Amino acid sequence: MPILKAEPIEAMNERLGIPIPEMIFGDNFVVIENIKTGWTLEFNANDALDLVSKTADGMLQVAYSEEWKRDRQHHHEGIKEVVKPFDWSYSTDYKGTTHTASAEDKAFWTPTDENTTPIRIDLLSRPEPILFYDEVMLYEDELADNGIAMLSCKIRVMAQRLLLLCRFFLRLDGVVIRLRDTRVYVELDGSTVIRQYTAKEESYDSMQAKLQAMRENVPEAFRDPNKLSPLLKTVESVMDKFDVR
Repeated sequence: MPILKAEPIEAMNERLGIPIPEMIFGDNFVVIENIKTGWTLEFNANDALDLVSKTADGMLQVAYSEEWKRDRQHHHEGIKEVVKPFDWSYSTDYKGTTHTASAEDKAFWTPTDENTTPIRIDLLSRPEPILFYDEVMLYEDELADNGIAMLSCKIRVMAQRLLLLCRFFLRLDGVVIRLRDTRVYVELDGSTVIRQYTAKEESYDSMQAKLQAMRENVPEAFRDPNKLSPLLKTVESVMDKFDVR
């Protein structure tokens, strides 16, 4: 789907209370649905951005932030007040939006671990035909030409299982590299949805030194989150599950 036009962008600005990213694909979404029960797990830009910190806490304090905020205020004339402090890197720990068939049903995810309910990498690695694959962009911002913040979803479906990856990737030049991955795994003949959230982070200089020691093309590697992921430190890892009945 195309980038949102001016009117929906201003409406989203107003709703969220922060200037939204340069490229916002607000009509894009990915939904996993249990047709029998009406249960869904949805990934969309609006809900992801709603989890971006709207205070100065945790905000990346770098020289470019004030320049960025002035630029955004100029481009979004619908925002009447001075841009309030918020996490201008658009970092989000979004794990999806759960809906149940009835308002009375509560969307309870219960904690689990890799030993109890693992994501079966061995089964996913089998050379099975992929029945459906897609990559969906939710938002992207080049942070005033000082890096990139991007949220996207990839999903692949085989005959017996599916895997979804919702990934937030941040590279703020000279400051930090950050990955926040939500993986959703479903065995299609069962009723359990497994979700794993992993947050990784490393300083820009540390990652640059690691890549140079490996004789990697550093500018190219900094654009490839798949290459960076194994080199980043894990700062959080949690798993939960939902038994769809």
